[in-house]
Amino acid sequence: MIPAIIVFIPLYAALRRKVPVYETFVEGAKDGFGTAINIIPHLVGMMVAIGMFRASGAMELMLSAVRPLFDWIGIPSEVLPLGILRPLTGAGSLAFTTDLIQTFGPDSMIGRIASTIQGSTDTTLYVLTVYFGAIGIRRTRYALKVGLFSDIVGFFAAIFICLYIFG
Repeated sequence: MIPAIIVFIPLYAALRRKVPVYETFVEGAKDGFGTAINIIPHLVGMMVAIGMFRASGAMELMLSAVRPLFDWIGIPSEVLPLGILRPLTGAGSLAFTTDLIQTFGPDSMIGRIASTIQGSTDTTLYVLTVYFGAIGIRRTRYALKVGLFSDIVGFFAAIFICLYIFG
């Protein structure tokens, strides 16, 4: 279906709407390049902050504080770093998920939970940085709260649904 859509849209624009498709594409690419240049400082800042968070040991400190509670509830503590990494970085959380799947297997409870978390949450800070930075929005207070709350709900929902269905 996707290849059909990719072929249909330019053909429809050219034949039915008489839009100069290539010229319009080039004009959009020029605008996209400018947008990419504008968001580079935001991306660099976010990457530096994530690097500092992980290198400082703050993530390990947070994990050690909540690990006993999660073990008591029955949530596998191996997925906790994924809950922290996922709102921060897509590539880092995907690498962590891949490592969990390679270590425990794709059909293990941890592999299933990690995969479900990966699909149930989003890279909130990346989205806010890229999209809000691209259009110049500076006050992200409510969007940040709602995005992180959604990530928390998605994290716990993924765990409890997997434990309910597969446990």
